[in-house]
Amino acid sequence: MYRDNELAIRPIKKNDLHKIWELVYKEEAPEWKKWDAPYYPHFSMTYGEFMKEADLWVEEKDRWAVEVNGTFIGVVTYYWEHEPSHWLEIGIILYDSSRWGKGIGTRALKIWINHLFNTLPLVRVGFTTWSGNQRMIRVGEKLDMTMEAKIRKVRYYNEKYYDSIRMGMLREEWDIYKRDNLHTDVSSLKE
Repeated sequence: MYRDNELAIRPIKKNDLHKIWELVYKEEAPEWKKWDAPYYPHFSMTYGEFMKEADLWVEEKDRWAVEVNGTFIGVVTYYWEHEPSHWLEIGIILYDSSRWGKGIGTRALKIWINHLFNTLPLVRVGFTTWSGNQRMIRVGEKLDMTMEAKIRKVRYYNEKYYDSIRMGMLREEWDIYKRDNLHTDVSSLKE
């Protein structure tokens, strides 16, 4: 677990599963899905259906809980775009919309990026979003990420085309960012 005051990221535990189901799968059209790749379908499921695959969430190294004051509100993730070359992409979803716009996503990604650079042999960390998710683009900008690609009009949602956006940061850029911009020294965050 890594903690920055009331915010923590940590591996997901079995006792998180009911909250995950409530926030992720209980509703047919949850608010968070309007921003997290809404051009892909979302499927609700019963708690029993979810529990059949719930072990895929617990203690995984590529998906950790984001919590505020001990309450699960979302996840930080990574996946390998191409593992042999250490090309890794990250993500974050704050399922609880009452927590949006408060800097929690930026803070959680700072901790997650630092953890990944400290534990994996990475040269770069990045993410892909869509031009309709201005909050995620803003998080990338606040972290001094570079917009590496803008693939125009490839995401279709609500009868409108959006761009696919790739943002990223090299390890040496992260080291400069930590040195110059962090009020909280992420290297000293409590584990």
